[in-house]
Amino acid sequence: MSRPLRIQYPYAYYHVICRGNERRDIFRDDDDRETFLYLLARSLRIYEVQLLSYALMPNHFHLLVCTPKGNLSEFMRHFNISYTGAFNRKYERSGHLYQGRYKAFLVDKDNYLLEVSRYIHLNPLGAQSRKSLREARRELSNTDVTSLPGYLSPAKQKPFVHYDTILDYFDGDSSASRRAYWKFVSEGLKRDIPDPLEQRTAAGIIGTEEFVESVKRELEGRKTLSARELSGLRDLEQPMKPDYLIDRFSRLVMVDKEGLIRKGKQSMERSMLMEFLYRLCGMTQPEIGKLLGGIDYSAVSQARKRLHLKMEQDPRLSSRFAELGAELSAQMSSLKI
Repeated sequence: MSRPLRIQYPYAYYHVICRGNERRDIFRDDDDRETFLYLLARSLRIYEVQLLSYALMPNHFHLLVCTPKGNLSEFMRHFNISYTGAFNRKYERSGHLYQGRYKAFLVDKDNYLLEVSRYIHLNPLGAQSRKSLREARRELSNTDVTSLPGYLSPAKQKPFVHYDTILDYFDGDSSASRRAYWKFVSEGLKRDIPDPLEQRTAAGIIGTEEFVESVKRELEGRKTLSARELSGLRDLEQPMKPDYLIDRFSRLVMVDKEGLIRKGKQSMERSMLMEFLYRLCGMTQPEIGKLLGGIDYSAVSQARKRLHLKMEQDPRLSSRFAELGAELSAQMSSLKI
């Protein structure tokens, strides 16, 4: 999959993720996190960016931000350089702190902002957390690793976090709204809910089809486009339809089409098909599950994870996947001509 499209416009919302180089820690102690938040607040102020949520994990961080000035790249460049410099000076090191550039996913405010905020706030607990609601609230509300404490208690609010944007979905900053937000967040602990990152399109947009179309119109309305924006626009157009991809893929692997999409059928070819539907058609995992026999999105997620793991362990499988991907991409390119 290509890198997420770096499209910027005033009042856009982004889920930003940045990981340590070679997955190494970027926070070694509480002082590091305090320095990070101090520098983050300074960059937010300089570039007039609004921070809605954050989570600081040992080797990566999440931010949910709004850019009234349409200046995400400038903001992130300044902030990442600032923290890298502070970290390197403290630990007498040099070189890159982060693993490549940050990832930024454009978020559909009307339909996905709350889900992304919940995902960020629950990140420290991990996907397989079995803590009780009481244990989870106690753990999450007594630490600065996320912005959640300020959503639960006015006394813990930080001046550089814009709580109102999220709390306005629950009728503003009030005790009732804070209880309602925790109830919403805790739903992520009580039941299996879709991961908003798995809802993103090939161009890195977390949103509905209508939102994607609005972004496409935003790009098409520009007089000049960068090479990355042109590539992203092609991703948004999604010329290869799922039915066409399934037909071409079944011919390439010489497996019956009906067998590939039948519920209950498990094979490496079916897992690869799921991955190609995700990459080349921009489908979400729930959409893929519905297409392939009506299975749950979590089954799609698990199948894709197993495929990635097996490709890491088996170079021949990885090569075969790459060859199939190249052939399908060629088919997609021919459709664009």
